[in-house]
Amino acid sequence: MKQEEKQEENGRPAQQEGQSVSFYISGVEILNNIGCGICICSSQEKVLFANERFAAFFNGKVDGKGVKELLSQALKDGKENGGGELYFEESEKWFDVHRKNIRWLDQRMAELYTVYDITEIKRYQQRIERQANNDFLTGLYNRIRCEKDLDEQICLTREKGGEGALLYMDLDDFKHINDGLGHQYGDVLLQGISYSLKRIPGIESSCYRMGGDEFIILVTDTVFSRLDRILEDICGIFEKPWFLKGADYYCTMSMGIVRFPTDGDTVQEVIKKADLALLEAKKAGKNRYKFYTAKEEGSSFKRLDLEKNMRNAIIDACNEFEVYYQPIVDISKPGNPCMGAEALIRWNCGNLGFVSPADFIPLAEYLGLINPIGDHVLLQSCRRCKHWNDSGHPEYKVNVNLSVVQLLRNDMAERVKDALQQTGLNPKNLTLEVTESLAINDMARMKQILGQIKNLGVRVALDDFGTGYSSLNHIREMPIDLIKIDRCFIEDLGRDEFADAFVRIVCELAAVIGMNVCVEGVEYERQYEILKEMQIHMIQGFYFDRPMKAEEFEKKYL
Repeated sequence: MKQEEKQEENGRPAQQEGQSVSFYISGVEILNNIGCGICICSSQEKVLFANERFAAFFNGKVDGKGVKELLSQALKDGKENGGGELYFEESEKWFDVHRKNIRWLDQRMAELYTVYDITEIKRYQQRIERQANNDFLTGLYNRIRCEKDLDEQICLTREKGGEGALLYMDLDDFKHINDGLGHQYGDVLLQGISYSLKRIPGIESSCYRMGGDEFIILVTDTVFSRLDRILEDICGIFEKPWFLKGADYYCTMSMGIVRFPTDGDTVQEVIKKADLALLEAKKAGKNRYKFYTAKEEGSSFKRLDLEKNMRNAIIDACNEFEVYYQPIVDISKPGNPCMGAEALIRWNCGNLGFVSPADFIPLAEYLGLINPIGDHVLLQSCRRCKHWNDSGHPEYKVNVNLSVVQLLRNDMAERVKDALQQTGLNPKNLTLEVTESLAINDMARMKQILGQIKNLGVRVALDDFGTGYSSLNHIREMPIDLIKIDRCFIEDLGRDEFADAFVRIVCELAAVIGMNVCVEGVEYERQYEILKEMQIHMIQGFYFDRPMKAEEFEKKYL
């Protein structure tokens, strides 16, 4: 073998005449100590030279053919002189590779590769990208990434003629858990739901957290045929309780579904229509999903009008919101005298006219506007009852409903105290009506808040008893003075044995533990006679009077 060839195989060029060995060794030492990997290959795929750093980068793999095949992955453009990035899976490192054609010492053509380790830079870039595209709490993609992916999916389905779906999901009454148990447990719940969503086949990499307790799931055209199964799996997540703070808690969800590009072909349009379908699901009673239909488009304008006018009404000191009063009578006394009234909110909008409470109250709760409206009702009701007391009826009481959203405020007791101080109303003449909703998820929280209110001398009533997840044990545990039996048990009174038995049992139990009972929804003589026979004292309903304006109530009952 010729000396030149032998030297090539050793990774060292043949010495030219007059070139010293010491000069060559010094050059090699310099190249071995620079900050990048260097490799020179001949056109025959032989390695003419590779420094130590290059060999270390690729675990000693410096054979000519293998090196060129490896490095060519970063040089896909095929240009003679160029560069690119290479990921070496064996060491999990990233490299910046550059190639340049040069002449070797013997004047033949060769390829010079310079390789830089950019692993830390790539990892930093990936962290930045994750921060920009991922939600830090749940690990799901965020709104920015959702809109980007949705835009791509819409374009793809439009080009291919396929179909996809966007699922807009919102947790029902998540605020109750978040405020009742603490934000740390709310975060645990969000993480658990996110983990469960990512385990559903077909949507593992297309789940997004939009913020708060809102999620979006993209069903791409490749799995659209499995939409029904995906919906079934999502609903299944919420059928079981979540273990939080040492106990089981249930959480449900509402969801709006839009098909694309069928129902919309832009990101904004698809998300907007999904939000409308979501709102319909909540209005229908929550814990369900609704597909977008054309009728939602018309109702969206009504919703926007309601929202705009409601916000304007609140800015205008809630003057458009009127308080009506429905009398509560004592049928245990001769003449069925009035004992006071329940305050009921009505909205007489200057632009929209009279708006039904069934339309605006759920929207007010959804938008978080129920708090200023509720404060207005509480203050007006206390002021009116004080007027009744000063006008010869010191026994008159007023009942005011508290939304669960209001009840969860940390300063609710302070707000009640402030209303009493502003109006001078005797606390014993104010009864605050609450539902069992909060007690279902956090009895301790309910007892604490209601205990603070009762310490003011205010009475507490449990409203709509028997309609939800009621248990007779709630009556014993909660600090309440009055049980209001829901109208659904009164409708068939005298014709349904269960309704008769339920009312009788609740009344007997209340008598044993020293509580009062009020029956609402009484409309007919038959119901009145049966309740009187059961020795019920307080009754409320159309049989005696409908809700009326304050002036009308005072004209009739003062």
